[in-house]
Amino acid sequence: MRSICLTLPTNRHCPDTITALGAEAAHAADHFGVQVHLLVLDSSAPEDRAAHAGALRHLPAHPRITAHHLDEAAQRDFLARLTARSASAKPELLLDLMLPDGLSYGACTNRAFLIAAALGCESVHRRDSDSRYQHVDGRTAFPVHHELLSLGRTAADAVSGVTEPVALPDGLLGRRVAMVGSSFVGELSVDIAQIRDADPAVYHDVVSLWAPEDWSAEQKRELVEESFTGAGTEPFTADRSLLTVVDPMRVDMCNIAFHGPSVSERVPLPPARDTIGSDYLLFHLVQHARLPGVLHNRNIVNYYTGERRTGPGFLAYQTRFAKFLLSMLYLHHVYDRMAEAGDALLDGDGRVSPAAVAALARESTGLDTAENVRRLDALDTAYRRLGGRYAEFADLLAGRRARLLDEARDDMADFAVLTEAWEGLVAAARTTPLTRPPGQPR
Repeated sequence: MRSICLTLPTNRHCPDTITALGAEAAHAADHFGVQVHLLVLDSSAPEDRAAHAGALRHLPAHPRITAHHLDEAAQRDFLARLTARSASAKPELLLDLMLPDGLSYGACTNRAFLIAAALGCESVHRRDSDSRYQHVDGRTAFPVHHELLSLGRTAADAVSGVTEPVALPDGLLGRRVAMVGSSFVGELSVDIAQIRDADPAVYHDVVSLWAPEDWSAEQKRELVEESFTGAGTEPFTADRSLLTVVDPMRVDMCNIAFHGPSVSERVPLPPARDTIGSDYLLFHLVQHARLPGVLHNRNIVNYYTGERRTGPGFLAYQTRFAKFLLSMLYLHHVYDRMAEAGDALLDGDGRVSPAAVAALARESTGLDTAENVRRLDALDTAYRRLGGRYAEFADLLAGRRARLLDEARDDMADFAVLTEAWEGLVAAARTTPLTRPPGQPR
């Protein structure tokens, strides 16, 4: 029986989301006959973890659904045993990259990839804790429906599962569907709408900093208009799906599924600490390697929790946003080289090549950081124009400039190291039990 991993990484209170995820797991099991491993990777506070455990206990029993609720101690135990089996010369470094001391969007998803391999899952279906599903005519628009219609099938076989005319380049129908995804409706995916409301000109200046520096003013304007808006606000009414090489701007990590053998068992996500957007690299890899995907319209509803708008939460989130802007120096280089490589990103079996991706990441670490110095200068100017707590953040940023510049470069070096070790880690995961047998000492 085909097994899938439906996963929710979280560091916040979200029992209602877990209940909804359970309903999506039941939809997958009932409509597609799959075995669903419902995986909650929980980094939240003890009282929130208890609420999440209660939500999982109250899910209706189902013979083809197994729930796994792992706090960070359980995750670390699994990863420590896995790295010991991987024959890596640096198991402690790999463990730190997979479970760092600090928030990492890429690392939490990488842990889901490895646990999915340990559980024998063919695919990973990722959701977010600050999002919810849309409903129409009393039915919930679960994204997993489109994901299981197509993921892992050859594009030729997946044609029957989409609603729109196929939009694949010639010669790709024999390749497997590597990714199925959609986006979100509701609030911006990056919590900077308050900047847009306060001063649209400053918002333009700030958001345009994630574009390549040599883009024209018109290209930057178009990027600013499109950035972080997802699918807008149009509610779901009926299914639409397209078999294509998916544009990374059309999908989001809250609403995505990867075929493990094609993608997520081959290349990890950058494990950068405190950097939003660090978990989007695989979208670009799938696009530039010309792997088929399905884009559908069962968009997730995005909303914000209050924490990131408190004093400490605001400073932490703005730091993640600043680090995102600095990461783009390296990521744009990698994406450009991926575009040039095209099919050379694949091995002889049509799977993405870890060595090719690691080489591009390592190459990027030699770039001149002058462009990032100018980014920090522009961000400082913009935030001081806004005043108030943004000016206070500019003061904080000024004191961390050298460290932030180094961290952005080092994050890409870490990604290269992890990518080089990834095949060994996945192989080790397949033979590593998720939990220790009863009575076995830690």
